[in-house]
Amino acid sequence: MIACVFRLKLCLLIILAGCGVSPNEATQHGKPNIILFFIDDMGWQDTSVPFWSEQTPYNRLYTTPNMERLASQGMKFTQAYATPVCTPTRVSLLTGMNAARHRVTNWTLQPDQLQPMEIDHKTLEFPMWNVNGVVADQPIPHAVLATPFPKLLQEQGYQTIHVGKAHFGAIGKSGENPLNLGFDANIAGHAAGAPKSYYGRDNFGNLAEFEGTPWPVPGLDEFYGQDINLTEALTIKAKQAMNESLRSQQPFYLYLAHYTVHTPLMADQRFYQKYVDQGLDSTEAKYASMVESMDKSLGDILDFLDEKNIANNTVILFMSDNGGLSAVARGGTPHTHNTPLSSGKGSVHEGGIREPMLVKWPGRVTAGSVCQDYLIIEDFFPTILEIAGIKEYETTQTIDGVSFVPLLSGKTQVREDRSLFWHFPNEWGPTGPGIGASSTIRKGSWKLIYYHANENFELFNIGDDISERNNLLEAHSQKATELAKELGNYLKSVNAQMPRHLNSKKQVSWPDEKIIS
Repeated sequence: MIACVFRLKLCLLIILAGCGVSPNEATQHGKPNIILFFIDDMGWQDTSVPFWSEQTPYNRLYTTPNMERLASQGMKFTQAYATPVCTPTRVSLLTGMNAARHRVTNWTLQPDQLQPMEIDHKTLEFPMWNVNGVVADQPIPHAVLATPFPKLLQEQGYQTIHVGKAHFGAIGKSGENPLNLGFDANIAGHAAGAPKSYYGRDNFGNLAEFEGTPWPVPGLDEFYGQDINLTEALTIKAKQAMNESLRSQQPFYLYLAHYTVHTPLMADQRFYQKYVDQGLDSTEAKYASMVESMDKSLGDILDFLDEKNIANNTVILFMSDNGGLSAVARGGTPHTHNTPLSSGKGSVHEGGIREPMLVKWPGRVTAGSVCQDYLIIEDFFPTILEIAGIKEYETTQTIDGVSFVPLLSGKTQVREDRSLFWHFPNEWGPTGPGIGASSTIRKGSWKLIYYHANENFELFNIGDDISERNNLLEAHSQKATELAKELGNYLKSVNAQMPRHLNSKKQVSWPDEKIIS
């Protein structure tokens, strides 16, 4: 009997192969594979794909042919938003919650303690935010308990694969390990948000001199001592993991979360010299080579899908976790690397929160299409579940995200009535435009920023002033008051945390409590 069943399955596979259909496609009952290709610190301008109305000098600087390829096959989103720094974005992605609600409002690492720059701040006393990140098993102090969407995918038969940077939880807490957050496999993910080294010859930081530090990348021993870049190694491991899923006949969700282009800026030697030859200084040449290394990885993933005959049954989402680094560690003039956007990582100006985003969904998304609607990172939670056909589910947490599947049809109109919110009652470190403890609302073309330290506002019309050069607070005080009221009401409705003024010990006023004139 067993032999008969085996022969029947073998005949079926042969028939399917003869029809040009892979076994993986034929046994998933309509469930697509899903890949989220997630980049660290990649700015809106760090690509040859223009996300503005015109091509810019930065678009001409970077070489990203595979992003161009993906854009030509799918939809480009020109107003996709994340948070100013990494962990809040990653927790919002995983939980569908806005950062004001989940309270993981800054980047995590050490357990049960604020960041050093928050402890030593000159004018503000910061709240004890959820410094331990996200957990999915049981409540612990200073962490948000939530149901991660990979767990929901897992329960519906998906093989869930984590490759690369995690940065979901503090050292020693369950959320530092993606296996505790709904992933079946974890490759190279841990508590730290940056690698000690991008080089295999440095064992990706796993050397005696770095023992006891949190930065060495775990789990890639097979590449130690080799002349290989971390981005390439992660790509190889991602392809191996997808191969395993194909053999299991399960649909897969691959979260390929590259460490690049986060510091330390280290050249990918395959691409570095060409940028030096173009006249870039060594720092910017390193950065550009890391961007191209990322793009090479994307191309390798696209090629793999084609080779395995599963491209037509695989949805690919491309996104970055915050704006491009510009305040520190870059060559050239600070705060200019995302021009025409103002500022960069750590800022609530557009350069710190607006991201390059692409989506390919064969048969559903029109190739080469563009979406001008805005969306925010927590929207990925309900969207990915809807793509997977999961419409009814229960979660521990309240979901703030809104599915953007309707936007993928290209039939929706640009919404002017939806409000987006950012909340950062924290200190990042560097200074610059839009950097510092703040709360922000965008509604339609209007964007209001409330700075906690001085309790002052900035009001911009992003539709007319993408570079945020003209503070319209005085000219449009009524609009500012309207937005401040909505922002304050929202923050109070989610029980958002606020800092206190160090001298008076008084809590920073809610935005709606301030008189705008």
